[in-house]
Amino acid sequence: MPIRLAEPTDLPEIVAIYNAAIPGRAATADLEPVTVEARVAWFREFDPTRRPLWFSVRSFYGRPAYHATAETAVYTAPGRQRRGIGRALVRHALVAAPTLGLRTLLAFVFGHNGASLALFRNAGFDDWGRLPRVAELDGVERDLVILGARVGSPSSVTPSP
Repeated sequence: MPIRLAEPTDLPEIVAIYNAAIPGRAATADLEPVTVEARVAWFREFDPTRRPLWFSVRSFYGRPAYHATAETAVYTAPGRQRRGIGRALVRHALVAAPTLGLRTLLAFVFGHNGASLALFRNAGFDDWGRLPRVAELDGVERDLVILGARVGSPSSVTPSP
């Protein structure tokens, strides 16, 4: 599967994919759809040489000491889920991370999102923490699981095929 950087003309489709995840209340903490206009600044934050957008790779915590750590996220269009796209993107991120100056990738996943937890765990991410009942979705409190993977070092985990 070819993987390329997102371009500004992709933004409407990116927003549509993201908005499709909102009603399921499993993949995002947004409760209402976002607009393309509201995502323009977000899109511009991505830097192909450090924090690309082919799979969301965003700086973690915004402080200089975390320069080698990034938060990751993956969303797949509803009609293309369960076809290995998410798995390919996560694998790509693990391989590309060292070229981006990254040594640690994090994923923040709702505890009730079994598919995403399995995706990251199968790729070699480990559970690094759990924040109990920190999100409220339609009156239901939800846990947030923090998963992490070290990359590009002898202690790195090799992703599963």
